[in-house]
Amino acid sequence: MTTTISRKDVIHLASLSNLQLSDSEITSLQGDLGNILKYINQLSELDTEGVEPTYQVTDLENVGRNDVVVEPQADRDALLSLAPVRKDEQIEVPKVL
Repeated sequence: MTTTISRKDVIHLASLSNLQLSDSEITSLQGDLGNILKYINQLSELDTEGVEPTYQVTDLENVGRNDVVVEPQADRDALLSLAPVRKDEQIEVPKVL
């Protein structure tokens, strides 16, 4: 199977990626993408009959834990007392915008 990447394909991919490419960059990418597709086609020709898929090579597993409700160690008033500036029982911070 031969796969060729046209100049139009590269320009379309660049447009989708919001890239502006020069003529020389388009030509270079056309060759590079063509080589990548040739390599992928080579890989698809490998005989993988009887080979189990490898999803995970380190045997790591997700470790979960039960959710436990923990009562807060400080009450609202104690936390508000730590704020440098308070207004209407809230912490006042500088405007960002």
